[in-house]
This record gives sequence, structure tokens and C-alpha cells, in this order.
Amino acid sequence: MTYDFLQHYWWLIVSLLGAILVFLMFVQGANSMVRTLGWTAEGRRLVVNSTGRKWEFTFTTLVTFGGAFFASFPLFYSTSFGGAYWLWMIILFSFVLQAVSYEFQNKLGNLLGADTFQWMLVLNGILGPLLLGGAVATFFEGSNFVVEKANLFNSGLGMTDSDAIVSAMQQSGMAISHWGNASHGLDALLNPWVLVFGLAVMFLARTLGTLYLINNVADEDVQCRASVRLVGNAVPFVLLFVAYLVHLLLKDGYAYDENGNIMMVANKYLYNFIEMWPLLAMLLVGVVLVLWGIVSEMHASSSTKGTSVFRGIWPAGIGTVLTVLSLLLCAGWNHTAYYPSTYDLQMSLTIENSSSSEFTLRTMFWVSLLVPFVLAYIVYCWRAIDSKKLDKEELCTDEHAY
Repeated sequence: MTYDFLQHYWWLIVSLLGAILVFLMFVQGANSMVRTLGWTAEGRRLVVNSTGRKWEFTFTTLVTFGGAFFASFPLFYSTSFGGAYWLWMIILFSFVLQAVSYEFQNKLGNLLGADTFQWMLVLNGILGPLLLGGAVATFFEGSNFVVEKANLFNSGLGMTDSDAIVSAMQQSGMAISHWGNASHGLDALLNPWVLVFGLAVMFLARTLGTLYLINNVADEDVQCRASVRLVGNAVPFVLLFVAYLVHLLLKDGYAYDENGNIMMVANKYLYNFIEMWPLLAMLLVGVVLVLWGIVSEMHASSSTKGTSVFRGIWPAGIGTVLTVLSLLLCAGWNHTAYYPSTYDLQMSLTIENSSSSEFTLRTMFWVSLLVPFVLAYIVYCWRAIDSKKLDKEELCTDEHAY
């Protein structure tokens, strides 16, 4: 295992976690429509309890994604999470609202009422996917940050040594990186293409949310409403995603040479997909699966909706993971700067200049071999939770219902 292999391996792991996170945001997507999918108080409780069975998976994956990024590419973590903190704080605050809403909306002594907490779910369902999608879009569009390289080298250690980075973070008055303006990340939303991708992720989450409810809730009213909103969310998602994909393949990209010099290259991401053709195949398969999952559920009869694993949420979910994974790998592999700086091109981050030390990556490699066992446990728990569709009777008999 060479240092180069470990850097590429950990970008793969981080990208996979990010792709799974995008799929699991069907929870946020369904919650953003809780007021319209459930026309009655009982219907809204069905929606909340359906997504409430899975919100811990989403939140845990978000934390794991951030932790893996910090451990493997600490310079990105300190730059993005430390510099663009307004963007990340709004995202995290919306997830805190989600957790509070689930736990307290039907508790005795709730002075705010269930409706207030359900509106918190709606807020998280809109802001979470929109801002996370915008954050991912900065991998291709760039961000306005400055890396103080002198602070990284003042101890005589290289930028890729995680111990030097942590030491620099702890020194009083020493900043590794900072934002080039006072917006601290919110300026990314002024880029129309960042908004296009963010909106695409938001409508994707809403599309997956409707597909999940069709598969998970045994209530005719909720299923009918979800079927109607499936069309209203899938169409803008497809239009926005295709528009951004065309833009991505035609735009100039951020590349670096053997000496680490960053340069602009025409159609860089198009060439990445051509030169790494398995990623292109993964992208195409993923897109086809997402479209198949949507279209097949649209054309299913009312009596067979949500009854087959070969249509609906499962092919669309697998397709989402494959599509997002291929895009994230395209952003970091093949000598591509995955976090470009619009302030100074040479400050852009790559998997080589922002990774942890070889010792850290090698040690974490052995730990990562436990991931398949964790995934198997998640699959087991998922099957146990969803062994029976949720219905109104269960709301009355389940003492743990939200």
C-alpha cells in the first residue's frame, strides 16, 4: 500500500459515505412535505413516524462522513468547516431542529404544539438537502478561501502531516485558513450553478422521500398524495440535474501537475470521465436506475404501488448512490483539485496536499475493514424495522410512536 494508493482509497471511502448520505436524505425530503402528504393530523403522524424510523441513520452517516473527512483530509476540514462556518452551522442547526422535533412534538406538556415542531421538520427538509448540495457543488465551482501555508510549515513538518496540522490548530492566534470575505461560506449561494445543484439535491431528496413513503406506509390517502407529488418533484429534479451535468462536462476544471501546481484545463471533468471510463459507466448506470425507479413507480397500478423491490425507492436509491459516488470520485481523482480556491488558484486543495500522514491513513485502512460488518448490521436493522408497513393501528399500539 503506497501513500498514493491510501490517499485515493480514503477519497473513495469519503465519497461513498457522501453518496450514502445523499440517498438517506429521503428522510429530509419526505419531512419537507409532511404538511401536504398528511392532510389530517393522523396522516401527518404516519409520515413523521415513517421517516422517524430512519432519521438516526441519516444523522449518524452525516457525523461519520464529517469524521472520516477530518481524519483523512484534515486540511479540508479545517478550511471548509472552519472558514465556511455559517454555511455548516445552518446545516447542523437544521438537523438539531429535526432531532428536537421528533422527540418533543407529541410529548405531554408540549406548549408549542405539534404543528410548530412539524414546521421545524419542514425547515430541515428544505435547508438540509439544499445547503448540503450547495456545499458539494463547491467541489466543482470553487470557494473563496485562503490557506496560510506558512503556518503549516513553521514547525518544519509537511502539509500532509496530520500532527503538524493539529499542532498548528492548537497554537494561540494561529489560523491555518480563513475565508476571503465576511460571508463565511454563504457567498457560495450567489453562484447560480451552486444553487442549481443544491436545488437538484433538494428535489432528489423529495422524490426519494415520496418513493419511500409509497413503499413504507399502508395508507391509501398518504400513498395517493405521495404519487401526485412524485411527478411534481421528479420533473424539476431531472431538469436541474441534466442542466448541471451538461454545465459540468463543458466547464473548465481544476487540475494539478506533478509539482502540485494548479491550473485550469478545458473540459477537465469530461476528460476525467473519459479517462476513468468505469466512473462514466457507473454514472450512466446510476442515472438509468434513478429514472427507472421513478418512472416504474409512476406507471404502477394503485394496488401494486410500493410492493416490488425492482421499482420505486430501491432502484432509485441504488442509482443515487452510484451517481453521486461517480461525481465525487471525478472531483478528486485523476490529478483534480477537489476543493478549488477562487481567491488564489494555487491554494486549492487536492487529495495529495490535504491528506493526513501515511501512518494515519495506513492505520485507518485496517479499521475501515470493519465497515462491511457495520453495513451488514444496518441492513439487518433496516429489514427488521420495515418488515411490516406502517399503518394507523400501529400508531395507537406502539408506545414509542412519535
